[in-house]
Amino acid sequence: MPIRKRYQYEGHGLLVEGAKVGRLNMGINTNFIIYRIGSRLIDTGPANQWKFAKQFITEKPVSELWITHHHEDHSGNAQRISELFDIVPFAPIQAADKLKNGYKTPFFQSLIWGKPQKLKRMQPLPEQLELEDGSPVIPVHTPGHAKDLTCFYLPKQKWFFSGDLYLAKTLKLMRSDENLELLMQSIKKALQYDFEVLFCPHKGIEEDGYNCLSEKLSNLVKICQDAQAHQQQGKSLEDITLEMLGPKEPVDKLSGGNISKENLIREALKVDLSQFT
Repeated sequence: MPIRKRYQYEGHGLLVEGAKVGRLNMGINTNFIIYRIGSRLIDTGPANQWKFAKQFITEKPVSELWITHHHEDHSGNAQRISELFDIVPFAPIQAADKLKNGYKTPFFQSLIWGKPQKLKRMQPLPEQLELEDGSPVIPVHTPGHAKDLTCFYLPKQKWFFSGDLYLAKTLKLMRSDENLELLMQSIKKALQYDFEVLFCPHKGIEEDGYNCLSEKLSNLVKICQDAQAHQQQGKSLEDITLEMLGPKEPVDKLSGGNISKENLIREALKVDLSQFT
Protein backbone atom coordinates (compact mmCIF):
# COMPACT_ATOMS: atom_id res chain seq x y z
CA MET A 1 0.00 0.00 0.00
CA PRO A 2 1.58 3.34 -1.04
CA ILE A 3 1.37 6.63 0.83
CA ARG A 4 -2.34 7.23 1.40
CA LYS A 5 -2.38 11.01 1.24
CA ARG A 6 -0.04 13.99 0.98
CA TYR A 7 -0.38 17.21 2.96
CA GLN A 8 1.02 20.70 2.43
CA TYR A 9 0.49 23.81 4.51
CA GLU A 10 2.23 27.10 3.77
CA GLY A 11 2.47 30.09 6.04
CA HIS A 12 4.96 32.62 7.41
CA GLY A 13 7.44 31.66 4.71
CA LEU A 14 7.47 28.02 5.82
CA LEU A 15 6.15 24.84 4.27
CA VAL A 16 4.82 21.98 6.35
CA GLU A 17 4.65 18.70 4.45
CA GLY A 18 2.98 15.51 5.57
CA ALA A 19 2.44 11.95 4.41
CA LYS A 20 -0.25 9.59 5.66
CA VAL A 21 0.64 5.91 6.01
CA GLY A 22 -1.10 3.05 7.77
CA ARG A 23 -3.69 0.34 7.59
CA LEU A 24 -7.46 0.59 7.25
CA ASN A 25 -9.62 2.05 10.01
CA MET A 26 -10.43 -0.76 12.46
CA GLY A 27 -12.60 1.08 14.97
CA ILE A 28 -9.67 3.34 15.84
CA ASN A 29 -7.67 5.56 13.52
CA THR A 30 -4.76 3.34 12.50
CA ASN A 31 -3.44 5.82 9.92
CA PHE A 32 -0.53 8.09 10.77
CA ILE A 33 0.70 11.39 9.33
CA ILE A 34 4.41 12.11 9.45
CA TYR A 35 5.08 15.86 9.35
CA ARG A 36 8.17 17.70 8.14
CA ILE A 37 9.20 21.35 8.38
CA GLY A 38 12.28 21.88 6.25
CA SER A 39 14.80 19.32 7.49
CA ARG A 40 12.99 18.77 10.81
CA LEU A 41 10.91 15.61 11.06
CA ILE A 42 8.14 15.19 13.64
CA ASP A 43 7.57 11.55 14.63
CA THR A 44 8.32 8.50 12.52
CA GLY A 45 5.24 6.49 11.58
CA PRO A 46 4.74 2.85 12.64
CA ALA A 47 7.44 0.25 12.15
CA ASN A 48 5.34 -1.95 9.88
CA GLN A 49 4.84 0.99 7.49
CA TRP A 50 8.54 1.75 7.07
CA LYS A 51 8.52 0.87 3.36
CA PHE A 52 6.06 3.70 2.71
CA ALA A 53 7.21 6.10 5.41
CA LYS A 54 10.73 5.86 3.99
CA GLN A 55 9.50 7.09 0.59
CA PHE A 56 8.46 10.39 2.15
CA ILE A 57 11.24 10.71 4.71
CA THR A 58 14.07 10.20 2.22
CA GLU A 59 12.78 12.75 -0.29
CA LYS A 60 14.77 15.43 1.56
CA PRO A 61 17.64 15.47 4.07
CA VAL A 62 16.69 15.14 7.74
CA SER A 63 18.83 17.09 10.21
CA GLU A 64 16.64 16.57 13.30
CA LEU A 65 13.96 14.12 14.45
CA TRP A 66 11.55 15.24 17.17
CA ILE A 67 9.56 12.48 18.88
CA THR A 68 6.36 13.37 20.75
CA HIS A 69 6.14 10.11 22.77
CA HIS A 70 7.11 6.45 22.80
CA HIS A 71 3.99 4.85 21.28
CA GLU A 72 4.65 2.54 18.34
CA ASP A 73 3.17 4.75 15.63
CA HIS A 74 5.17 7.78 16.78
CA SER A 75 8.58 6.24 17.48
CA GLY A 76 8.54 2.94 15.57
CA ASN A 77 11.10 3.97 12.93
CA ALA A 78 13.29 6.21 15.08
CA GLN A 79 16.30 3.88 15.01
CA ARG A 80 16.07 3.45 11.23
CA ILE A 81 15.94 7.22 10.73
CA SER A 82 18.79 7.74 13.18
CA GLU A 83 20.97 5.32 11.22
CA LEU A 84 19.90 6.58 7.81
CA PHE A 85 20.76 10.22 8.50
CA ASP A 86 23.32 9.75 11.29
CA ILE A 87 21.36 11.88 13.74
CA VAL A 88 20.50 11.59 17.43
CA PRO A 89 16.72 11.96 17.82
CA PHE A 90 15.19 14.30 20.37
CA ALA A 91 12.56 12.73 22.65
CA PRO A 92 10.90 13.44 26.00
CA ILE A 93 13.11 12.43 28.91
CA GLN A 94 10.16 10.43 30.29
CA ALA A 95 10.36 8.21 27.18
CA ALA A 96 14.07 7.39 27.48
CA ASP A 97 13.77 4.01 29.19
CA LYS A 98 11.12 2.62 26.84
CA LEU A 99 12.80 3.94 23.71
CA LYS A 100 16.23 2.59 24.66
CA ASN A 101 15.25 -0.70 26.33
CA GLY A 102 11.96 -1.52 24.63
CA TYR A 103 8.68 -2.45 26.28
CA LYS A 104 6.03 -5.12 26.07
CA THR A 105 3.67 -4.34 23.22
CA PRO A 106 0.13 -5.77 23.40
CA PHE A 107 -0.64 -8.17 20.54
CA PHE A 108 -3.31 -5.95 18.99
CA GLN A 109 -0.97 -2.93 18.91
CA SER A 110 1.79 -5.05 17.38
CA LEU A 111 -0.67 -6.20 14.73
CA ILE A 112 -1.70 -2.66 13.83
CA TRP A 113 1.58 -0.77 14.16
CA GLY A 114 4.34 -3.35 14.49
CA LYS A 115 7.08 -3.44 17.12
CA PRO A 116 9.48 -0.49 17.32
CA GLN A 117 13.20 -1.07 17.24
CA LYS A 118 15.18 -0.10 20.31
CA LEU A 119 16.69 3.36 19.95
CA LYS A 120 20.45 3.24 20.49
CA ARG A 121 20.94 6.99 20.82
CA MET A 122 18.61 9.79 21.90
CA GLN A 123 18.82 13.19 23.53
CA PRO A 124 16.18 14.77 25.80
CA LEU A 125 14.08 17.57 24.41
CA PRO A 126 15.49 20.94 25.47
CA GLU A 127 13.36 23.83 26.69
CA GLN A 128 13.45 25.23 23.17
CA LEU A 129 14.17 23.92 19.68
CA GLU A 130 14.65 25.92 16.49
CA LEU A 131 13.67 25.74 12.86
CA GLU A 132 16.20 26.43 10.14
CA ASP A 133 15.13 30.09 9.97
CA GLY A 134 15.73 30.49 13.70
CA SER A 135 12.04 30.39 14.65
CA PRO A 136 11.58 29.01 18.18
CA VAL A 137 9.77 25.74 18.85
CA ILE A 138 8.65 25.12 22.43
CA PRO A 139 8.12 21.54 23.67
CA VAL A 140 5.00 21.37 25.87
CA HIS A 141 4.70 18.36 28.18
CA THR A 142 1.07 17.19 28.05
CA PRO A 143 0.65 13.85 29.89
CA GLY A 144 -2.59 11.88 30.11
CA HIS A 145 -2.67 9.93 26.88
CA ALA A 146 0.86 8.88 27.80
CA LYS A 147 3.12 10.02 30.62
CA ASP A 148 5.71 11.30 28.16
CA LEU A 149 3.46 12.96 25.56
CA THR A 150 4.97 16.26 24.45
CA CYS A 151 3.55 18.68 21.89
CA PHE A 152 5.40 21.34 19.88
CA TYR A 153 4.31 24.98 19.92
CA LEU A 154 5.58 27.46 17.33
CA PRO A 155 4.78 30.92 18.76
CA LYS A 156 5.86 32.95 15.71
CA GLN A 157 3.65 30.95 13.35
CA LYS A 158 0.91 30.21 15.93
CA TRP A 159 1.11 26.52 15.05
CA PHE A 160 0.67 23.58 17.41
CA PHE A 161 1.83 20.02 16.66
CA SER A 162 -0.40 18.08 19.01
CA GLY A 163 0.93 14.52 19.09
CA ASP A 164 -2.00 12.49 20.44
CA LEU A 165 -3.44 15.30 22.55
CA TYR A 166 -6.22 16.10 20.07
CA LEU A 167 -7.14 13.07 17.85
CA ALA A 168 -10.78 14.23 17.47
CA LYS A 169 -13.30 16.62 18.99
CA THR A 170 -15.16 13.73 20.60
CA LEU A 171 -13.75 10.56 22.18
CA LYS A 172 -15.64 7.27 22.40
CA LEU A 173 -12.73 4.99 23.30
CA MET A 174 -9.75 5.07 25.66
CA ARG A 175 -6.74 2.91 26.33
CA SER A 176 -6.59 1.22 29.71
CA ASP A 177 -3.38 3.08 30.61
CA GLU A 178 -4.72 6.57 29.90
CA ASN A 179 -5.54 9.07 32.62
CA LEU A 180 -8.52 11.21 31.57
CA GLU A 181 -8.21 13.85 34.30
CA LEU A 182 -4.54 14.35 33.46
CA LEU A 183 -5.41 14.51 29.75
CA MET A 184 -8.01 17.21 30.43
CA GLN A 185 -5.52 19.16 32.52
CA SER A 186 -3.05 18.94 29.63
CA ILE A 187 -5.61 20.22 27.13
CA LYS A 188 -6.35 23.11 29.50
CA LYS A 189 -2.60 23.79 29.67
CA ALA A 190 -2.26 23.72 25.87
CA LEU A 191 -5.12 26.20 25.52
CA GLN A 192 -3.04 28.75 27.43
CA TYR A 193 -0.84 29.05 24.32
CA ASP A 194 -1.73 31.40 21.49
CA PHE A 195 -2.09 29.14 18.45
CA GLU A 196 -4.38 28.87 15.47
CA VAL A 197 -3.43 25.91 13.26
CA LEU A 198 -3.22 22.46 14.82
CA PHE A 199 -1.32 19.59 13.19
CA CYS A 200 -2.62 16.19 14.35
CA PRO A 201 -0.85 13.00 13.19
CA HIS A 202 -4.17 11.16 12.96
CA LYS A 203 -6.87 13.71 12.17
CA GLY A 204 -4.82 15.97 9.91
CA ILE A 205 -4.50 19.76 9.75
CA GLU A 206 -7.12 21.82 11.58
CA GLU A 207 -6.91 25.49 10.59
CA ASP A 208 -9.30 26.38 13.43
CA GLY A 209 -7.17 24.27 15.72
CA TYR A 210 -7.48 26.26 18.93
CA ASN A 211 -11.26 26.08 18.84
CA CYS A 212 -11.17 22.38 17.90
CA LEU A 213 -9.06 21.56 20.95
CA SER A 214 -11.24 23.79 23.14
CA GLU A 215 -14.33 21.97 21.90
CA LYS A 216 -12.73 18.63 22.75
CA LEU A 217 -12.23 19.76 26.34
CA SER A 218 -15.86 20.91 26.54
CA ASN A 219 -17.03 17.56 25.17
CA LEU A 220 -14.93 15.67 27.72
CA VAL A 221 -16.35 17.76 30.54
CA LYS A 222 -19.86 16.90 29.30
CA ILE A 223 -19.05 13.18 29.21
CA CYS A 224 -17.79 13.36 32.79
CA GLN A 225 -20.86 15.30 33.94
CA ASP A 226 -23.25 12.84 32.32
CA ALA A 227 -21.38 9.75 33.53
CA GLN A 228 -21.25 11.02 37.10
CA ALA A 229 -24.94 11.96 37.00
CA HIS A 230 -25.80 8.40 35.91
CA GLN A 231 -23.62 7.00 38.70
CA GLN A 232 -25.49 9.10 41.27
CA GLN A 233 -28.65 7.39 40.06
CA GLY A 234 -27.13 4.06 41.08
CA LYS A 235 -26.33 2.77 37.60
CA SER A 236 -23.43 0.39 37.01
CA LEU A 237 -20.37 1.12 34.89
CA GLU A 238 -21.61 -1.32 32.25
CA ASP A 239 -25.07 0.28 32.09
CA ILE A 240 -23.68 3.83 31.97
CA THR A 241 -21.35 2.90 29.11
CA LEU A 242 -24.12 1.22 27.12
CA GLU A 243 -26.54 4.10 27.64
CA MET A 244 -24.04 6.85 26.82
CA LEU A 245 -21.86 5.28 24.12
CA GLY A 246 -23.73 2.23 22.86
CA PRO A 247 -22.59 -1.41 22.56
CA LYS A 248 -18.96 -2.50 22.50
CA GLU A 249 -16.88 -1.95 19.38
CA PRO A 250 -14.99 -4.83 17.71
CA VAL A 251 -11.73 -3.17 18.81
CA ASP A 252 -12.73 -3.85 22.43
CA LYS A 253 -12.63 -7.60 21.88
CA LEU A 254 -9.65 -7.50 19.52
CA SER A 255 -7.59 -5.56 22.06
CA GLY A 256 -8.71 -7.64 25.03
CA GLY A 257 -10.36 -4.56 26.55
CA ASN A 258 -7.22 -2.46 26.32
CA ILE A 259 -9.04 -0.01 24.02
CA SER A 260 -12.71 0.36 24.93
CA LYS A 261 -15.66 2.62 25.66
CA GLU A 262 -15.80 1.31 29.20
CA ASN A 263 -12.28 2.60 29.88
CA LEU A 264 -13.46 6.11 28.95
CA ILE A 265 -16.48 6.00 31.24
CA ARG A 266 -14.46 4.46 34.09
CA GLU A 267 -12.04 7.38 33.85
CA ALA A 268 -14.86 9.92 33.50
CA LEU A 269 -16.28 8.79 36.83
CA LYS A 270 -12.98 9.69 38.55
CA VAL A 271 -12.55 13.23 37.24
CA ASP A 272 -12.78 16.14 39.68
CA LEU A 273 -14.87 18.52 37.58
CA SER A 274 -14.37 21.52 39.89
CA GLN A 275 -11.15 22.40 38.02
CA PHE A 276 -12.90 22.53 34.63
CA THR A 277 -16.21 24.25 35.39
